[in-house]
Amino acid sequence: MAPSYDKTIATAASLAASLMLVRSLASELLPSEVRGALSAVIASLRSRMTWQHTIVIEETEGWSSNRVYNAVKAYLATRINTNINMQRLRVSSADEPEKMVVSMEAGEEMTDVYQGAEFKWCLVTREVSGDPNNGGGGAREIRSYELSFNKRHKEKALKEYLPFIAATAKAIKDQERSLSIYMNERYDEWSPIDLQHPSTFDTLAMDQKQKQSIVDDLDRFIKRKEYYRKIGKAWKRGYLLYGPPGTGKSSLIAAIANHLRFDIYDLELTGVNSNSDLRRLLVGMTNRSILVVEDIDCTIELEQREEDDEEDSKSNSTEKKAQDKVTLSGLLNFVDGLWSTSGEERILIFTTNYKERLDPALLRPGRMDMHIHMGYCTTEAFQILANNYHSIDYHVTYPEIEALIEEVTVTPAEVAEVLMRSDDTDVALHDLVKLLEFKKKEATEIKTGSKQAEEKKDGDEIKTGSKQAEEKKDANEIKTESMEVDGGDEIKTESVQVEEKKDDKEAVVKNEFTENGSG
Repeated sequence: MAPSYDKTIATAASLAASLMLVRSLASELLPSEVRGALSAVIASLRSRMTWQHTIVIEETEGWSSNRVYNAVKAYLATRINTNINMQRLRVSSADEPEKMVVSMEAGEEMTDVYQGAEFKWCLVTREVSGDPNNGGGGAREIRSYELSFNKRHKEKALKEYLPFIAATAKAIKDQERSLSIYMNERYDEWSPIDLQHPSTFDTLAMDQKQKQSIVDDLDRFIKRKEYYRKIGKAWKRGYLLYGPPGTGKSSLIAAIANHLRFDIYDLELTGVNSNSDLRRLLVGMTNRSILVVEDIDCTIELEQREEDDEEDSKSNSTEKKAQDKVTLSGLLNFVDGLWSTSGEERILIFTTNYKERLDPALLRPGRMDMHIHMGYCTTEAFQILANNYHSIDYHVTYPEIEALIEEVTVTPAEVAEVLMRSDDTDVALHDLVKLLEFKKKEATEIKTGSKQAEEKKDGDEIKTGSKQAEEKKDANEIKTESMEVDGGDEIKTESVQVEEKKDDKEAVVKNEFTENGSG
């Protein structure tokens, strides 16, 4: 056994020496062009003989960070779980300790499957010495991800898998980034603060069918960039929220922002002096944002678009500048005019307590795409609120509460206020029953009072009518009597006149007769 082993070692050493001699002779005797061609042929043969290809993604490219590396890091963090056979993991936290990020440690490997193809990832580290001439005397660590796969999946890796990773990482970043709410100040500037409103569609006190229709509309909107471009329209969507105060309009806006991960721009029109300032504010908004104008019917006295042409023709340029106020026309120009294309992927939300007060120009199709009625609390909305505040799905008071909610009008804000008063579920729900019973009694009294008022009104009207009829009758009778009296006097007068006339005639005849007798 030993002689055979020694013979094998000797043969291998001899072969290695021979190869080194051939390589040395080739380097000395063959021209550089021939050596390059020979190396290329050998490399080609080697690549044909192996099944595995590798893509290297380094942490930095020159002095800039490699975005592909960051995308891969974020993506792989979502693929790591306890089932993966890794002996070493890296755990880190940026801002909040409860939000920990688990990632690969150097030297570890993991396998990912995409559309049936297997891709193997490995985190590799190496040290690079700094350049003393440029002030980099110490060594630094370079990290890189190596992606290995079967050579037949090379096109899939470059054209599908890596773009999929980049898109997934972008969605993760958008989901995790902190949101801001901007308010306008100094006429044409935005001032941001962090938006930490916890409202979501899961906690929103709204009927499930209506809630789902809003979510579906939002999801469809953000996926239709190419569609909007194809039909030649600005990539925006308008929502009108209307209903009584306390029905959850502000909570819905926050839920939309959290769902889409869009910043909010809260436009206070009373703080804007002119259409020019309004235009500068709106153009200063970022993409993927929400413009909110609350209580648009009473926030500002918007000037109508139709102005008196005669007054305009008489006014000079100074007067026009003085009258350059925020107008409905200026706002509508951003909603669907030329300035509506100044940004992409934007949501416009107007709110009002009184929809009937709005100018019809705001309500026509193409401006507010979806009208959402925020109504009073329903039984389904109550169940969501009870689950939010007391983590219950049912209670013995539910039938009574739901029956009362069907009879009275109560806002979700009023229900939430009562549920928050006590941590004891029984106490909170019984207080809610009392509130609803009080509202029912109040509504009954108002209804009874209104009925009595109507009956009294009807009675007064009947009484007044009867009195007027009596007075009319008396007046007619008096008039008739007067007419009769007047008629009798006339007849008597005529009789007297006839008698007097008759006497005068007889006197004339007698005188004539006397005169004739005497003659």
